[in-house]
Amino acid sequence: MAIRDDIILEDTTLRDGEQTPGVAFSQETKNKILNSLIEAGVTSVEIGIPAMGGEELDFIKSCVDRQDEARLVVWHRGVREDVESSLDLGFKAVHIGLPTSKGHLKASVRKDRSWLLSTATDLIKMAKDRGAFVSISAEDIARTEISFLQEYAGVVHEAGADRLRLSDTVGLLGPEAYGERVAAVGEAAPIDTQCHAHNDFGLATANTLAGLHAGARYFHVTVNAIGERAGMADLAQVVVALKKLYDRDLGIDLTKLKDMSRIVAEAANHEVLPWQPITGDNVFAHESGIHANGMFRDTSSFEPFPPEHVGGERRYVLGKHSGRALVAWALEQQGIEPREDLLGQVLDEVRAESIRVRGAVSQEATVALYEKALARTSG
Repeated sequence: MAIRDDIILEDTTLRDGEQTPGVAFSQETKNKILNSLIEAGVTSVEIGIPAMGGEELDFIKSCVDRQDEARLVVWHRGVREDVESSLDLGFKAVHIGLPTSKGHLKASVRKDRSWLLSTATDLIKMAKDRGAFVSISAEDIARTEISFLQEYAGVVHEAGADRLRLSDTVGLLGPEAYGERVAAVGEAAPIDTQCHAHNDFGLATANTLAGLHAGARYFHVTVNAIGERAGMADLAQVVVALKKLYDRDLGIDLTKLKDMSRIVAEAANHEVLPWQPITGDNVFAHESGIHANGMFRDTSSFEPFPPEHVGGERRYVLGKHSGRALVAWALEQQGIEPREDLLGQVLDEVRAESIRVRGAVSQEATVALYEKALARTSG
């Protein structure tokens, strides 16, 4: 099945992302992240959990008057008072988190499926009667029988829910199995579904794309893929894949992805890995001699798209795997027209220096190595 034309990204950096162990955002930080998301064109944001109270609740209250900038969704347990309190504040979009697997019902909320169905129905009807957009979870779908998932989808649709979030809560599904569950729900009830994939096996992005191919309309992402345990699907990766590989433009300003990544990395006190797709510093960096030669002739040789498309920069790195052409280029960048007969010597010394420092060799250091080689020939 082709991916729908009306898919909607919802970012949950401020909710599920902040549940990253050891991460805590202040109200000021949450505002900064929210601003960066909205400025980049994100139209739906899950902003937090009011039941936490304190500074979390203060931030959520401060967002009530910003609902014209994006759909701002507040997350709740399956507790009537929690949902009512957000509606009383004036929020127009609420999410209700409920598990559907027997294991999670027993261990997490200590209830059975009869309670689940009646509670979900009551909460949905109450929120819909007050004019809200209502999203509701099926949590732990990997360990929920497909037959019950379909029954649950029919019940929440009948109650009036606008969206069913299909949460692979501990990332146990592969793309085929995740897509199968999305498709099964679509066969059982005409309700919009939302992908919510965790990355425990490194499959969150693949599962999200599989869910969209199976008919889901909404999907969850976080900036830098932060989140519980191994995190979630990464906003930048999914957005760029959708645009470049599947011709689905979500209206996100791709040139802001790098800066957004930096903001969240600083807020979470975690560096972005150099090889993080799309936003990592090495994504458009080239060291290998063969690669550099190809890049000097045609930049598409070893880049899937130009770095400026996503706010990145191309870099050439001198190191153990560099070749003569890259050494010559580095010297030329420093205003030196190198002698061809010295490039081999300088390359050998650049490689040795790279091993010694366990990393890249600067252009300035390369100039010094060249000047030493030049002095040897002159002496």
